[in-house]
Amino acid sequence: MARVFESDSGSGCSNVLSLDLIRESLIRQEDTIVFCLIERAKFPLNSPAFEESRCLDSGSFSSLTEFFVRETEIIQAKVGRYEYPEENPFFLENIPHSVFPTHKYPSALHPKALSVNINKQIWDIYFKELLPLFVKPGDDGNYPSTAASDLACLQALSRRIHYGKFVAEVKFRDAPQDYEPAIRAQDREALMKLLTFEKVEEMVKKRVQKKAETFGQEVKFNSGYGDESKKKYKVDPLLASRIYGEWLIPLTKLVELSLPHSLGFSSSTSSSTTISSSSLISGVIRSFVSGGNVVKGSVLQHLRVINPAIQPSVFCSRYESTQPARMEESGFESTTISDVMKSKGKSADGSWLWCTTDDTVYDAVKSMTQHNVGALVVVKPGEQQALAGIITERDYLRKIIVQGRSSKSTKVGDIMTEENKLITVTPETKVLRAMQLMTDNRIRHIPVIKDKGMIGMVSIGDVVRAVVHEHREELQRLNAYIQGAMAMEFLRSSRRILESSGCAIALIFLLFIHGAHSFYLPGVAPQDFEKGDELKVKVNKLTSIKTQLPYSYYSLPFCRPSKIVDSTENLGEVLRGDRIENAPYSFKMREAQMCNILGRVILDAKTAKAFKEKIDDEYRVNMILDNLPLVVPIERVDQGSPSVVYQLGYHVGLKGQYEGSKEQKFFMHNHLAFTVRYHRDIQTDAARIVGFEVKPYSVKHEYEGEWSEKTRLTTCDPHTKRLVVSSATPQEVEQKKEIIFTYDVDFQESEVKWASRWDTYLLMSDNQIHWFSIVNSLMIVLFLSGMVAMIMLRTLYRDISRYNELETQEEAQEETGWKLVHGDVFRLPTNSDLLCVYVGTGVQCLGMVFVTMIFAMLGFLSPSNRGGLMTAMLLLWVFMGLFAGYASSRLYKMFKGTEWKRIAFRTAFLFPAVVSAIFFVLNALIWGQKSSGAVPFGTMFALIFLWFGISVPLVFVGGYIGFKKPAADDPVKTNKIPRQIPEQAWYMNPVFSILIGGILPFGAVFIELFFILTSIWLNQFYYIFGFLFLVFVILIVTCAEITVVLCYFQLCSEDYLWWWRSYLTSGSSALYLFLYATFYFFTKLQITKLVSAMLYFGYMLIASYAFFVLTGTIGFYACLWFTRLIYSSVKID
Repeated sequence: MARVFESDSGSGCSNVLSLDLIRESLIRQEDTIVFCLIERAKFPLNSPAFEESRCLDSGSFSSLTEFFVRETEIIQAKVGRYEYPEENPFFLENIPHSVFPTHKYPSALHPKALSVNINKQIWDIYFKELLPLFVKPGDDGNYPSTAASDLACLQALSRRIHYGKFVAEVKFRDAPQDYEPAIRAQDREALMKLLTFEKVEEMVKKRVQKKAETFGQEVKFNSGYGDESKKKYKVDPLLASRIYGEWLIPLTKLVELSLPHSLGFSSSTSSSTTISSSSLISGVIRSFVSGGNVVKGSVLQHLRVINPAIQPSVFCSRYESTQPARMEESGFESTTISDVMKSKGKSADGSWLWCTTDDTVYDAVKSMTQHNVGALVVVKPGEQQALAGIITERDYLRKIIVQGRSSKSTKVGDIMTEENKLITVTPETKVLRAMQLMTDNRIRHIPVIKDKGMIGMVSIGDVVRAVVHEHREELQRLNAYIQGAMAMEFLRSSRRILESSGCAIALIFLLFIHGAHSFYLPGVAPQDFEKGDELKVKVNKLTSIKTQLPYSYYSLPFCRPSKIVDSTENLGEVLRGDRIENAPYSFKMREAQMCNILGRVILDAKTAKAFKEKIDDEYRVNMILDNLPLVVPIERVDQGSPSVVYQLGYHVGLKGQYEGSKEQKFFMHNHLAFTVRYHRDIQTDAARIVGFEVKPYSVKHEYEGEWSEKTRLTTCDPHTKRLVVSSATPQEVEQKKEIIFTYDVDFQESEVKWASRWDTYLLMSDNQIHWFSIVNSLMIVLFLSGMVAMIMLRTLYRDISRYNELETQEEAQEETGWKLVHGDVFRLPTNSDLLCVYVGTGVQCLGMVFVTMIFAMLGFLSPSNRGGLMTAMLLLWVFMGLFAGYASSRLYKMFKGTEWKRIAFRTAFLFPAVVSAIFFVLNALIWGQKSSGAVPFGTMFALIFLWFGISVPLVFVGGYIGFKKPAADDPVKTNKIPRQIPEQAWYMNPVFSILIGGILPFGAVFIELFFILTSIWLNQFYYIFGFLFLVFVILIVTCAEITVVLCYFQLCSEDYLWWWRSYLTSGSSALYLFLYATFYFFTKLQITKLVSAMLYFGYMLIASYAFFVLTGTIGFYACLWFTRLIYSSVKID
């Protein structure tokens, strides 16, 4: 060993092998390993991430984790990670040189020590033994994060274990006289005893246990923090200690035993006899094999570089081209080896390495070592254009080292892989075929032959990079499409992606490459903020539940920024009256600010009156930060336990009296204490906003001297979080009063993650009420379903087959009724054209509501997507015009009509015209109040365009298609002379039966209707579309069944005028809806102004009208199906 360090006796080597330095490094690595274990323990086992599941048929990678590790190691190698002895890659294949200058590491170890690598054993032990111990079983599907955590653990463990190279060197240098006999005798047991210090190992295990307890303890306030029995740990400290004692320390000793100097070098103090290089390497290999380690180094490499005299082309070395192949547009299946070779760019460099069959193995290996390659092309002496075979590190390992042969006396031709045994491909070979050959023959490089000459070589890495590059371009096109730049190109590219059999590799690549991004639905994408980043606060409309008239924030004389900028709003936001603008507030991420002066306002008579009116009407100020609305937390006691509820926006001010006075005064909320809650990423230290709260205060600020920009207030201290210092007087709103606006900003870290930040706003405390509503409605449905089943059983299975064999005269009289009117039941109803129009409009409503609910349940219309619900409903209404025209024309043709254009015109204009008339009147009232809720002329024009430019043409298109369809034939013939309808019982009176029929459908929805009205008129969120969809389905079934039942009773009474009655029976539920809305107005709302009341009843009238059309159409189609079914199933004499 003395000879090894004779040239390295400088300070650099001494520092590297300093016992104190090594000890400090090992202690730091304990911290890293404990933190990595804690991070990995956050995820369950997630075994699909590392179990064998091949990405391609060719089997290029065995698991997702292996792919992630391989790609990461290639990147890390380029920046020089593996230039250091303790850093070893898990997959040596295709590891490139560092492209950056790296620190010159002192030559403290023998060069052969750098080849010691037991990472394969570490890999197997980690996944098979360690991982199941400290993570919980299960699968949450988060495979990318799991793979990243596994990589961190593997590299930390590998670094600690391979640091044993330095430990062993220090131990030998400290006592060479103890180690030399064991080394010479190759006595592993003696060496193990010398390397083992049980007291030190016990101390290390205790230290690791203590660190796991400290770093991994779950810290919660008021939860028995000091009670040892209640402490919880993210990773069991005893298990962390056990991992060190049973795995890390023994594996470190294996590395120490595997060092070359431990198996063949002599000490400087002993004989100068040296061991030959071949016996030295043989000893290393024997040591590895006996220790159970499989050498996974460069020996896995195959075909390397070739003589330019053979043919100029492309060849792959260990440090092969990292430029991916650029695939043709025809797709991966059609890609050939020639396409891959074109991309490598080495055809002109001429730096091919070769040897002859007569060269010694020693010379060949020496050449491979000097050029850092793993294989040489072998040619015949004097015939350099004739390929004789290939010699690889694998050949050297198996045929020289293992068999104990001399490399200096053995010819290359004796051990090479001969030409006739080579697996080769041609330039025209498909890439998939080449990958299959590599897999079947366990090789990663394959020669390319043309005209009996070798022209190059490709590796599995070349192919994978080519596929990744191809699909990376596809993803760039996808990203461009999302940004609105390449829609048509995306359609073409998407088809190619779906057709490509290599798509799986690209998808896995996307999942695991560092820095990959995706977009988030619903709402907006998450935004990361570094400390000190500017946060943009925006102001929205002023709202009041007393007036229902929104106003722009700057309609009041609040402090303004230098320039007001309006944010882009969608159609739904404009119709809701949103006016989102920039605010003068200045926030810096995670930088608290106290008593910031926003501005100063002196009220005149006009501005004081404006403030008083808004305070009296209980207007609230709405703000937005990172798409989160501003909320005011309010503590309340719910069932004996305190809880916090949130109200949107803060009041402009409040009314009250001074103590001892009865006079009402108005006070302004001029100081805002903001709290921004954020969730921080421990690894990147970036944060995401998860909450935006405020507590408003009314403070009459005071200051000394004259007012200026540098004036310092005496009522609040910018250096503390105390609001009021010397004055508790509120800020009164009166003419000539001075109001100073101030604000605080505090940042609080939260455990709430970004994906769950809306849960606070959407928290439901009344689930039991919703479920009670659904169960109640289901009971109604079951009752009606039983009645319908009984009717169908009697009519279709008993009376139809044996109509004249009734058991009693009473049954005969009952059943005769509906059969006797068979000649009139399909007689054309009065105002049939109008019925067709309403049925078509109902289909349009039904389609709009159904699709809207589907999108809402999928999350596309969440409250984070502000205005999305209303925009979706409007657009869906417009495009559903196609189905409206189709349904109305089909029914019109069944009524023997011929003028389908007239029906289409009425369908396109009747319902929208009624709604538009009401809407224009309401909009005029809002304009008169100068509210921001008034629809601007530009938006009005857009609505008219949607109606006339899209909806109307679609109705006509649908009408044309529907009228071209053959008319549905009536199951029975209609008599020429109408049958007289007998006098009906009082309960079969049309008005009475229609009103009775609407009760049950309304009963199915009225509880959910309460929450919807509360959301609309009391400014609360409604996001329980799962419940709403169930209620909607129940409504459809209820409308259908109640109409069928009442229609059956009507026909049994020989009343065949069922067409309009079926529509009105279920449609009458809209009357109850409007009556309930009236009840809600007088019992729940605080509206006092006439204009606001007119707005409420106007909008509820539109909603009731739409509900009438929707439910009426459901009942009509159910009754039409029922009558056609029963009359088509009987034989009429």
